[in-house]
This record gives sequence, C-alpha cells and structure tokens, in this order.
Amino acid sequence: MSEAETKRVLRLGLTGGIGSGKSTVAKLWLAQDPGIALIDADHISRGLTAPGGAAMPEVARLFGVDMVAADGGLDREAMRRAVFAEPAVRGQLETLLHPLIGQAIKAEVEEKIRQGAQRLLFDIPLLVEGKARWLTQLDAVVVVDCQPETQIQRVMQRSGLDRQAVENILAAQASRSQRRACADVVIYNDPLSWAELTQQISDLAAHFRL
Repeated sequence: MSEAETKRVLRLGLTGGIGSGKSTVAKLWLAQDPGIALIDADHISRGLTAPGGAAMPEVARLFGVDMVAADGGLDREAMRRAVFAEPAVRGQLETLLHPLIGQAIKAEVEEKIRQGAQRLLFDIPLLVEGKARWLTQLDAVVVVDCQPETQIQRVMQRSGLDRQAVENILAAQASRSQRRACADVVIYNDPLSWAELTQQISDLAAHFRL
C-alpha cells in the first residue's frame, strides 16, 4: 500500500466553467495556504498531448495525422472542430485520455504527500461531467460560478475565439445548475473586486485548515 493510501489528507475539488476564474481562485488559494498542494488535471491532460506526450502515438493512430500539429503535439483547433462536428469524437478522446490522466494524477498525489502536503486541491475543469468518478474521491467540492455572458466575454478577450466558438464550448460543458448541485461551496465570481475575491479565498482556506 502506497504512502498516499495510508496517510489520509483532505482532498478538495475545484471546478467551474470556462472563463469562470477558476484558475485565478486556485492561485489565490495556494498563496493563502502553504499546506495545500495543487493537482491540476488540465495541466496533466495537456502534458499528455504535448509534443512527445504519452498519448500522442495513440492520438495519431485513432484520429489520423491531421490531428497532429507540426511540433508533434495535438492540433487543438483541429480537434475542437472535429468534436463539434462529430460528438462521438469527444468520447473516443476521453476514453483514450482518462486512464492516462488517472495514472498521472495518482503518481502526482503520492509525490505531493511524500513532500509533506497536508491538503490537496484538485483543479478539475470537467469534475461535474465526470462526477461518478470524482465525487467519491473528494471530501468537498468548490464551484466557481458566474453569469454565462461574463464567461463569454472573458474567453473572447483572452483567447481570440469568436462568440460562436465560445458558446459552443459552454454548450458542451455542464450547466451552471448542474455544477451548483454538486457544490459544497460556491464562489460567485461576478462581479468581485480583487480584494473581495482574495478575502473570500482567505476565509475559505482558513475554513478548510480547521
């Protein structure tokens, strides 16, 4: 039995729709709580499909070389178009990636615990979509919430995507009501000043240190 299995640490899930400010909340939380360690599922997933990533040989086999960018990583724009044109492609990609992501997360959890983490913060964009898997593994779920129009404007400004592309992404994600139904805590990040958001995260971090 691994150290991660024998030493019980608090496991907190953090999620929110695209453009909700979830990544900002994660950064503030880490700054407020030196005893917490971040497990970033999206970062792990991107590493698997980066140039040289463990998933890329199978991506090329399943979806063809058109899904491989010039640098050898996943052509994310081509995959985005394929997913919206044929929803079954998303399921194929998830079937490929999820076991690899699970293995990588398990290894990272064990490493963080060996390094002395007292709490783990799992940043999981699709936590609600995969709730059957995740909710049994987490002690509490924190949802970052905001109005859809705020999400659209934020994503358009930072990514350069047009409105229809962002709306398509939102439509493919869990709804606000579905996320809120899974939440133990909701941070309504719309609108909040930087000071107000920082104070909310400070209070939240203090609560979970108790």
